[in-house]
Amino acid sequence: MKSNGKKIRFGVLGTSRIGVKKVIPAMQKGEHTEVVAIASRSAEKGREVAHYLGIPRWHDSYEALLADPDVDAVYNPLPNDQHVLWSIRALEAGKHVLCEKPIALSAAEGRVLVEATRRHHHLKVMEALMYRHHPQWRKAKELVETGQIGELRAIQVFFSFYNDDPGNIRNSSSKGGGALMDIGCYASSLSRWLFNAEPQRVFGSVVNDPHFGVDRLVSAILDFGVGHATFTCSTQIAHFQRAHLAGVEGHVELSEAPFNPPNDRPCVVRVQRGGEVQRLELEACDQYRIQGDHFAEAILNDAPVPIPLEDAVGNMEVIDAVVASGCSGVWVQPGGGTSELAGARAGRNAGTRAIKEEHFLSH
Repeated sequence: MKSNGKKIRFGVLGTSRIGVKKVIPAMQKGEHTEVVAIASRSAEKGREVAHYLGIPRWHDSYEALLADPDVDAVYNPLPNDQHVLWSIRALEAGKHVLCEKPIALSAAEGRVLVEATRRHHHLKVMEALMYRHHPQWRKAKELVETGQIGELRAIQVFFSFYNDDPGNIRNSSSKGGGALMDIGCYASSLSRWLFNAEPQRVFGSVVNDPHFGVDRLVSAILDFGVGHATFTCSTQIAHFQRAHLAGVEGHVELSEAPFNPPNDRPCVVRVQRGGEVQRLELEACDQYRIQGDHFAEAILNDAPVPIPLEDAVGNMEVIDAVVASGCSGVWVQPGGGTSELAGARAGRNAGTRAIKEEHFLSH
């Protein structure tokens, strides 16, 4: 596809750490992306970040950024409870939207965003699952799809870091914090992508922090019929990442930060078949830059985005089911509408979500 050297002009909602440290610097180096504006409810903070990153202008409100005629698309890294709200407002302002994961607080809320995109069908919306754009995962997907390890039977993922800061949004229940929403979403997304299917049933075990009220340790089994995916994620265990793919004829392992690998040195995918072990080295790259360019190319060529929004909703159905299973202690079918699932949806961040979902549905 051709883009004739054109670039999509992005405006950024908020001054989140992921945006300032990772995504904005990467998109400033993109072939098809440039960051022309940033918004903060604190004019001083917005000006400070804009100067720090060399962004041409800043706005002291999100509404002002959405009204900026020089902004083609919005990058939304706001707290999880504001993803759907401000993504819809961006669409209503005529902007394309790249929204951070997870797309919503629930599958039901995610479907509200899908409906909004149908009212603005000329605009593109994509969940920012950066790992899927990295060459190491494209290689892992290729190895599975071409039968290099035989039929896929099991996926194991471990992802943890330690954060007990009461001021961090990841520890805020009202903002959609917790380990499952923050990092467990990668494991469920990855498993669905590699099995190329939705799990038939899910079992989850959830441990909540007694002070913050968010989940700090989650383990889950996703049953795909032909195989299982298991994962453990935690926001109160020392930093560690591993991903292991097991087929009937071999194994694939990504051991060095599979979800946020270094961008200054090559990554290695380890493949084992029988007694032979291969180390496949992938050249250094920035997955955030690639993500931005892929999204921009979809806009420039009026092509489908690499990750459809329906995939994001499917991932939320699995997350909902893990929570429901953790509450009930039984297997739950994602999207099945069981009483346990409904109860979990109602219980998670009920106060803020009830108000927001009523607002979304009224549009």
